[in-house]
Amino acid sequence: MTAARQDAWSPDDDLILAEVTLRHIREGSTQLSAFEEVGQRIARTSAACGFRWNSCVRKRYNEAIGLAKQQRQKRNYLKKQGISLSGSERLNVEEGESGKQELLSAESLSLESIIRYLRQWKNTVQEMSKQIRHLEKELKEKEERIAGLSETNERLSKEVSEVQTDYQVVNDDYKALIRIMDRARKLAFLTEEAEEERAKFKMDANGNLERIE
Repeated sequence: MTAARQDAWSPDDDLILAEVTLRHIREGSTQLSAFEEVGQRIARTSAACGFRWNSCVRKRYNEAIGLAKQQRQKRNYLKKQGISLSGSERLNVEEGESGKQELLSAESLSLESIIRYLRQWKNTVQEMSKQIRHLEKELKEKEERIAGLSETNERLSKEVSEVQTDYQVVNDDYKALIRIMDRARKLAFLTEEAEEERAKFKMDANGNLERIE
């Protein structure tokens, strides 16, 4: 009779190794993390667990591994869409379960998650619509204010133009007045000189010249 090795793997050890490894695959974790967890539970090294999985256990769970990868892909997709799965929505793969039933469960859970996501998105869209209406109202008010300021600016520009025109007219009139005053002063000066030139004199009894006014 051949004695059993003390380090031999039992069916329970293989089952624990399969369950933990499939869970890590499904959740997007690494197989190394799975082997470390199994090693802690059954008092073996992670290297020994990895060797057992690749050499023996993996071959018996090819279908379950495929399902776990599908569930990981769906999980990653829902995560990208902002949908998180609760604990009750996580699928557990067990030896002997029907692959068809697991696929149906996964599809049902995905549908429920998508419906919940769409409802959340509807609320988000409604809130964004309110914000858009508020921003449109503010934009309209600012456009009206800009239109009013533009009208005021146009009116003030017109008034400034009129003032500049009036100033030019007054300035021209002032220059013309200065020229007239200069001409009048020159004429008055010439007139005085002419009158002085036309002055008459007469001789008095003593023989002196006396100007006649």
